[in-house]
Amino acid sequence: MLQNEHQISEFKSKSGFARIVAASRYSVQGLRFAWKSEHAFRQELLVAMPAMAIAALLPVSDIRKLALVAVLALVLIVELLNSAIEAAVDRISLERHPLSKNAKDLGSAAVFLAVLVATITWGVIVGPLFLG
Repeated sequence: MLQNEHQISEFKSKSGFARIVAASRYSVQGLRFAWKSEHAFRQELLVAMPAMAIAALLPVSDIRKLALVAVLALVLIVELLNSAIEAAVDRISLERHPLSKNAKDLGSAAVFLAVLVATITWGVIVGPLFLG
């Protein structure tokens, strides 16, 4: 067994309730940063929030309302992960590199697929209410 195999980051030192409090604080900081600095996240959130309210008012089953809200949350989650990938890549180097481009393009593709799933879900559930 290698000596470094069981080393733990100094940032992982909290446990129990202190870890929950710290994780919550970090999450709020991340959301604030995303709102202030990530245009795509802000745009998606400004679409998602009213859409979630509309979903709650639609004459569909609770499970369908949940699906409508969940796919919007999925878009936001994937956008946050994409932003994290971009930040990590930029932290390593701002130099153009094929692997950096691949990482950023893959993150972008993930956001695209999440938006596509959300669009299809909304179309399947909400479309018949207006077309039928």
